[in-house]
Amino acid sequence: MSMSTLSYAASASPRAKIGRGEPLSPDEPTTLPELFIKAAAKHGRVDALNHKIEGKWTSISSDELTHQAGSVALGLYSLGLRKGDRVAILAANSPCWTIADAGCQFAGIIDVPIYTTLTPSSVKYILKDSGSKVLFIGSRDLFEPIAEIVAESKEVTTVIFFEGSSADGNLSFDELISAGQKLREKESDLIIELAAAVDPNDVATLIYTSGTTGEPKGVMLSHNNIISNVIDTCEKFSFSPKDSCLSVLPLSHIFERAAMYLYIFNGISVNYAESIEKIPENLSEVRPTILIGVPRIFEKVYAKAKLKAAQSGGLKEKIFEWAINTAQAYALRLEQSEKVPVWLSIKHSVADRLVYSKMQKFFGGNLNACITGGAALSNDIYLIFTGAGIPIMQGYGLTETSPVVTSSNPVDLRLGTVGRPIRNTKIRIAEDGEIEVTSPGVMLGYYNKEKATSEAFTEDGWFRTGDIGEIDDDGFLSITDRKKELFKTSGGKYIAPTPIEQKIKTSRFVNQVVLVGNDRKFASALIVPNFEMLASYAKHKGLDVTEPKDFCSHPRIVDLLERQVAEVTDGLAQYETVKKIALLANELSVENGELTPTMKVKRRVVDEKYKDIIDRIYNEAEKNGR
Repeated sequence: MSMSTLSYAASASPRAKIGRGEPLSPDEPTTLPELFIKAAAKHGRVDALNHKIEGKWTSISSDELTHQAGSVALGLYSLGLRKGDRVAILAANSPCWTIADAGCQFAGIIDVPIYTTLTPSSVKYILKDSGSKVLFIGSRDLFEPIAEIVAESKEVTTVIFFEGSSADGNLSFDELISAGQKLREKESDLIIELAAAVDPNDVATLIYTSGTTGEPKGVMLSHNNIISNVIDTCEKFSFSPKDSCLSVLPLSHIFERAAMYLYIFNGISVNYAESIEKIPENLSEVRPTILIGVPRIFEKVYAKAKLKAAQSGGLKEKIFEWAINTAQAYALRLEQSEKVPVWLSIKHSVADRLVYSKMQKFFGGNLNACITGGAALSNDIYLIFTGAGIPIMQGYGLTETSPVVTSSNPVDLRLGTVGRPIRNTKIRIAEDGEIEVTSPGVMLGYYNKEKATSEAFTEDGWFRTGDIGEIDDDGFLSITDRKKELFKTSGGKYIAPTPIEQKIKTSRFVNQVVLVGNDRKFASALIVPNFEMLASYAKHKGLDVTEPKDFCSHPRIVDLLERQVAEVTDGLAQYETVKKIALLANELSVENGELTPTMKVKRRVVDEKYKDIIDRIYNEAEKNGR
């Protein structure tokens, strides 16, 4: 395959010369069981994992974690499971999730995470394709929608409940641990033998992509894939046992899963958020130093702060806007390594007391770093939060790369990029603009899909990411769009939707946006408005509108959004210009199948679900001679 000459590799390290899976030192693990064991011996935290029980934070120590993981491994062994068997986990984040995962790793069993938001048909597909023999499940509420599927399954023989008691021949988590402890008493060396038998190149987990297009594929990640990625990602960060985190993203996703291993490896105290709704409360209680999230979290925090200022009106709204502009100007100076003028430092200090301190307080007031990935972060959001004393560092990766490929960090930061490759990772740009990767973190392949695996790699073994990007002269990577999400107008012009959508989302009246226009004369946008902001606007303008569906059809509101889109997208090429919009009354969601669990838009689903609305946009334009 012919390649462009532009490529970039992270600086060489002793690890690269030693070879994949070989440790830099005796303290560096090569398998996940080693990671848990060595972390417990080194850090010995009394508060390794923390969660709320009946309103009170309760801790699990490092030693308890490894001991219970061993009991889970032996419990599974007593059920007849052996190295290489598959076990599914369908549950919300909790210590049980982490302990069940660790137990599988100790036994050499491959675990298969399943998102709690997936439909029963998707759960059925994953259970069947993976051949999972056991299903860990969070609660009866999660089990009921799939009970019939599990009963009909030829693969699943046992269901283990994290919460509640067992029934119908199934087990509770406590009963599984008790069975493991009994086996430990009889065969005290068995857990040591099981953990020692795990090889760095064994498959550790099978993660089914929730991709924006096509059938889910099971990504096979080895112990070496994950361990190397965790260690190499840490290189330019100063993580320590003094840090604490709040776990908010689903552990079913490799981003949060790898982060969990990173926390444990570095002796960081883990706190599990009770639920999405309880995140603000948990942040104020835990006061974490590290928060890993997707851009949507920060977009919503900013939108809420902006709404509050708008509802206050008058001077408070003007102060907020002034403070946000100051934050962006301040962060831009820092990002460009320029000296901050005295006048800007004074403005920033005043804005900190009036506005930024409240934003910092929302996150607990103790954050040293917010790390985001999974989707694109806009430059505006980055500058606003960084300038407000909440530094955001963006990374890039995929499930297939375990996941981190590039990372912004305290050493490597550049606006508009996702950082430089982590240690031992190389990236290059193909002639068609696709980003290609080689690293110890690249997957073994797709489970049961030899053809898909072959198609995912170039002839010389580089992984095809499916993303379009550019590398600058200093090795910083910028993501343009997903290769499969580029669409072509009927005039033959290719449009990358994501950058345009990011521009439109800078309007305070826009909540979500999806660009459409494949094989059409021009680009249009489906917009879910920020209805709280529109309510404030309607009140100010004396409009008698309260319901979302009425906002979406009101001429004054449609005109407002059209003007907003035109304003924020000024400067686009003529063929990229958004000519028409349609407003949607309901937010796109994971539950409705329109978003992936990491909040990426499933464009094919949106195109099909809103086909009538999209057709109407272009039919009306045709009638009007557009």
